[in-house]
Amino acid sequence: MNMTLLKTTAAVAAVALGTSGCENLTPGENAAVFGGLAGAATAIPLGVSGVSPAVTIPVSIGAAAVVAGGAYIIAKHQASERQRKIAEQRARLYLAKQKEREKAAVASSKKKSPRYIAVRTQKESQNTGKDAVMVYDTKTNGLVGNQVWDLKQSPKVGSVQKFDTYSAEYVGG
Repeated sequence: MNMTLLKTTAAVAAVALGTSGCENLTPGENAAVFGGLAGAATAIPLGVSGVSPAVTIPVSIGAAAVVAGGAYIIAKHQASERQRKIAEQRARLYLAKQKEREKAAVASSKKKSPRYIAVRTQKESQNTGKDAVMVYDTKTNGLVGNQVWDLKQSPKVGSVQKFDTYSAEYVGG
């Protein structure tokens, strides 16, 4: 195995792990850090393995853009007590309405309830996005953590979004 490739990959992985704890960065800072790391992590192995710069450069820029876009669109921070209460109230109200709809629906057309739902909560001064959402676990009837995700764009109600390790159906407010 090429020792240069191994050392470079280890260095990139160490930097990625070192910056993964930077949770207080703004969405723009997150986009810059993680987009740059993704571009480097793509370009270095391609360049070391002898791939033409005409291929390496566009592929690396594309990888950086995809990762930076994802980091910029969804940012997270700690929730205030008020945001937690509002998110819990909205999630419980949504679940109560869902139960009423299920009772009225024919049994054969029942849609399985999602395990996690993303619920809009109140925006506060630290929120920079269009929507502030929290993830609610429908099985344990509680919020999955104390994180608020700032969304730069409101997703379509009913769409499934990825929040860290949770795939949650966006239900709005």
